[in-house]
Amino acid sequence: MILFSVAAKGFAIGGSLILAIGAQNAFVLRQGLKRQYVLPIVLICALSDASLIAAGVLGLGELVKAYPVFLKVVLIGGAIFLFTYGGFAFRRALRPSALIAAADETVTLRAAILTVLAFTWLNPHVYLDTVLLVGGFSAQYHGAERLAFGIGAVTSSFAFFFSLGYGARILQPVFAKPMAWRVLDIIIGLVMWALAFDLVRSWQNLTQIS
Repeated sequence: MILFSVAAKGFAIGGSLILAIGAQNAFVLRQGLKRQYVLPIVLICALSDASLIAAGVLGLGELVKAYPVFLKVVLIGGAIFLFTYGGFAFRRALRPSALIAAADETVTLRAAILTVLAFTWLNPHVYLDTVLLVGGFSAQYHGAERLAFGIGAVTSSFAFFFSLGYGARILQPVFAKPMAWRVLDIIIGLVMWALAFDLVRSWQNLTQIS
């Protein structure tokens, strides 16, 4: 019963960290709406999250804290990537020809995988939230309880990404109209650029501290 309670805490904490709309979630939602490569995309997201959670539970968070230069590099790389992808989203929203083809737009499996990997591993918040925060929460437990906490957090990631990827099809009637894709791409562009500006500010703060 105690292990189940600890696992439930891990599930709740893990879920709370990934529920917010972010670059990765927006991409999963878009692919889910188009029903393109949903399984490999959600698997990559969930397995990547599981790897980072395991790293945090095993103590990698302390190592990341000890080498802030690692975060600086990821912050700049992530900001550049998000600015670029956000620009693509705005371009799709502003071009009528892109809007008409939005629902039928197809990317290669390789391109989709590379994109979701970039959203996952070039996002500094992944390391700050998943590795540091989950790792920090798990530090209060030991042995089997820490393992249960980690399993709960990993289970939460799998449940979230599979629900987002496959649940997106419920919204397909709404996205039968090009205007809905325009609104979605504008929202995605705003989210990407807001996150990119946030990464730049974080990089500046780290530079000033060091």
